[in-house]
Amino acid sequence: MTVHDVARRLPEIAVLREHCRSLAMLDAVLSPNWGDRHYSFDAHWSETESMASMRDGAGDEYSIVFSPAGAYLRGFDHESPMSPYVEDGPWPGVLDEVPEVFGSCVLEPAFCDEDGMPVVTACIWREAEDGAWRAGPIDFPESAVGDPDGARYLFRLLTDRSAEAFRQWAEGYYEVTVDLEAVRHVFASRPLTETVIARLNPEVALAALARDMAEIGYPQAA
Repeated sequence: MTVHDVARRLPEIAVLREHCRSLAMLDAVLSPNWGDRHYSFDAHWSETESMASMRDGAGDEYSIVFSPAGAYLRGFDHESPMSPYVEDGPWPGVLDEVPEVFGSCVLEPAFCDEDGMPVVTACIWREAEDGAWRAGPIDFPESAVGDPDGARYLFRLLTDRSAEAFRQWAEGYYEVTVDLEAVRHVFASRPLTETVIARLNPEVALAALARDMAEIGYPQAA
């Protein structure tokens, strides 16, 4: 799988945004310590933008900026042969055709290293009025097979958005049993209850998640 395969499997922008918000909320319940979380969502990243992100703690990450212009997704697999550190710059084609409307995302300091080089091995975008996600024309390394740009690994819970896929990942990562119906509750963006939270993590109370819910923009009961 490459970034082109991922582009064909991503849903509408609004659906992806909702899914990313749910991933962050589930991770907040399972991991009260923010530093140990994989998935996060900042509903107020700027006055007009929100951002979803993933960091695996081993050097791999992605960021998705949602804005009135559309959505911009960049991922970085530190072991990819397409790493910008291989040839001292992004792999040809990865960023070459990114629309100007996302130019600030390409050069966003949070997505670049200390020298201002974009830290990226995979990039996908979709303008607000576009009918599909797009990626640049890329000649992938001949020696790389399976996952040359890291897209399969990085975006696996974005292309498979099932509750079962999340449970499999979470049980492997956190080494706990994860309640499938509770995951489905959050994936449906339904307000959290003490019961649902207890089925995911009995050591966390609803009140303790207030700040996370506000940051994520997750729906709360009236």
